[in-house]
Amino acid sequence: MIGRLNHVAIAVRDLASATALYRDTMGAKVSAPIAQPAHGVTVVFIELPNTKIELLEPLGEGSPIAKFLERNADGGMHHICYEVDDIIAARDRLKAGGARVLGDGEPKIGAHGKPVLFLHPKDFNGTLIELEQV
Repeated sequence: MIGRLNHVAIAVRDLASATALYRDTMGAKVSAPIAQPAHGVTVVFIELPNTKIELLEPLGEGSPIAKFLERNADGGMHHICYEVDDIIAARDRLKAGGARVLGDGEPKIGAHGKPVLFLHPKDFNGTLIELEQV
């Protein structure tokens, strides 16, 4: 059911500083910032040969990343994203197996313009999982 690793997301307090660290210090290719108001974040993607790193900065008052940063002052890994061929079929199979889908259970459009869902971290060894339809 799950495909390749799409990205690892890291929550940061200062997106410009974190972007510069990856671009200038590590020599990585980085995207322009992308505001995602529906998800309460601004993101930058670090392109790697085999996957991506997504840097997340809070956007707006109700940002889930702001809450994460309250608990993790230095930031850190927020979630991992796997690709799936059919997000509805994946959701239904996971729910049938007891996994909890966050939110209303319906896919939202993510930063890549594709449908995404998030799965409860307590059902996946303490890790927030994002599924993205390819």
